Amino acid sequence: MPLLGEITALITACFWSMSSIAFTEASIRVGPMYVNVTRMLIALIFLSVTLIFLNVKVDLSSNQIWNLTISGFAGLVIGDTFLFKAFRSIGARISMLVMALVPPISALLAFFFLGERLSILGVIGISVTVFGIALVIFKREERPTSNYKIDYTGIFYAMIGAVGQAVGLIFAKYAFNESGINGFLASFVRIASAVIIIYPMVIVTKRFREPVKVFMKDKKGFLFTLIGAVFGPYLGITFSLISISHTKVGIASTIMATVPILMLPLVHFYYKEKLSWISITGAFIAVGGVALLFLH
Repeated sequence: MPLLGEITALITACFWSMSSIAFTEASIRVGPMYVNVTRMLIALIFLSVTLIFLNVKVDLSSNQIWNLTISGFAGLVIGDTFLFKAFRSIGARISMLVMALVPPISALLAFFFLGERLSILGVIGISVTVFGIALVIFKREERPTSNYKIDYTGIFYAMIGAVGQAVGLIFAKYAFNESGINGFLASFVRIASAVIIIYPMVIVTKRFREPVKVFMKDKKGFLFTLIGAVFGPYLGITFSLISISHTKVGIASTIMATVPILMLPLVHFYYKEKLSWISITGAFIAVGGVALLFLH
């Protein structure tokens, strides 16, 4: 199917936009660590049922399993963990501004390690989209602004998060390049490897105690976590892997990075946030950049 990679990348961004709202609401109620671990456990349950229902054969080579495991470690353990640390240090707005570097980092890594070359139109499309995303994030206000200051430690955390997510995409692409893989199966291996690594860590550090009790106390927190898990690690990660298997990593990661753009109407109607003309302009610029990527 023509443009399958680009279309699934756009669907991924839509899924992640919805999961971002859900995870934000859940984190406010029960805390980010409970949300982070629980979302992956829920996703594994949904993925297991899906694989059984679709009767997917587990015919991965040891090399593919290894690459998907590294991908899960780099993207979900290193990338997400340091992104959450950046959120606490410098806030979501500046963190996401740094995370807008994921597409160019991904394209650069793909050039050196996968031999992927972008056309001039592709490079322009990535540049225009990233500029539009940065414009939206930079203008958006953050409440409370007084709690967050720009410090080098927080920016360093966000940079590690960006590199971790980019590296995760590269190793996932390695696995897909070897032979075709079912997207749900790839997601299962990737998330399972992350859970195997991160779950013992949170248990030993006692940062994930009595989760059932925590969620029973705040049922809305669990509901938002469940919704986020469906649209995030279950469908979102699966479609992101399908995307990079059908198009270049740099292009897929750029389209998937349009989450802040797609969130504008959501935060406008859900949080009643007013949209500035600069944000609207940035959104149109980013959409124009994405259009160029579809034409590349």
